[in-house]
Amino acid sequence: MKLYTSLPSKLKPFFKAELVQYTDAYITENLQQAWTHLERAHILGQKYPYAHSLVHWKMLCFGFKIKSAKEVIGQIPRLLVGGIKSFVGKVPVGNPGGANVPPMKPFPIASDIQAIFVQAGITSD
Repeated sequence: MKLYTSLPSKLKPFFKAELVQYTDAYITENLQQAWTHLERAHILGQKYPYAHSLVHWKMLCFGFKIKSAKEVIGQIPRLLVGGIKSFVGKVPVGNPGGANVPPMKPFPIASDIQAIFVQAGITSD
């Protein structure tokens, strides 16, 4: 079994860029765009405990921002166990991470995100 730890250096700039774009959209109150960047960051970082947990923390905070009890309640267990599942390599590939989707359901990965994995030399499965 492969134990995952930190984001690979070639993937890190893409992950960070999504978080920067999230912050920019959040600050300007473009909440739909902000959420999309969180989902993309989740897909990029879900194999890595710190990155995975960080995105779920931001999703939890976003849930408070939009006053969504469903999102807040849905993020708490994801925040508590997401990093552990990442560490042992048991994540649903492509899952966008929001409370609006089943937490363990894999999803197809968009071609542009797949291209990021290829460019970073990472397999997405």
